[in-house]
Amino acid sequence: MGKRGKHARRSVAAATELCDLCARTFPAQEAVRGHVADSSAVHPDDPLHDGLRRVTACCEAHLELVRAAYRQRPFVQEELWAGKISRVLTSRRPVLALRELACRTGLDEPDIRRAIAWHNERRRRMDA
Repeated sequence: MGKRGKHARRSVAAATELCDLCARTFPAQEAVRGHVADSSAVHPDDPLHDGLRRVTACCEAHLELVRAAYRQRPFVQEELWAGKISRVLTSRRPVLALRELACRTGLDEPDIRRAIAWHNERRRRMDA
């Protein structure tokens, strides 16, 4: 097969979606999408989308069930802040001081300390 065959397979794979509720696959044009509040969601490139998770469903009813499930989950501000800190710390440019970390995350120093404490407590629970 030449180039045409490879590209055709990629476009078919890219045109398939997966329902976040039932895991059914379906054509992308049939997808029902939305966003839900999720403190574990940190966008890799756009801080304005931090705390929002994009969800996909096969129908409106499934999208509403996914939204309802996320409404039951607590939104933990420190978890979101820890994600913002992690994004900065894993970027290419190193952080040399707490003040620089505050500037690059948009958080103030007390919030950074709360996020670190939350993260450390969570790790302690997981290790126990």
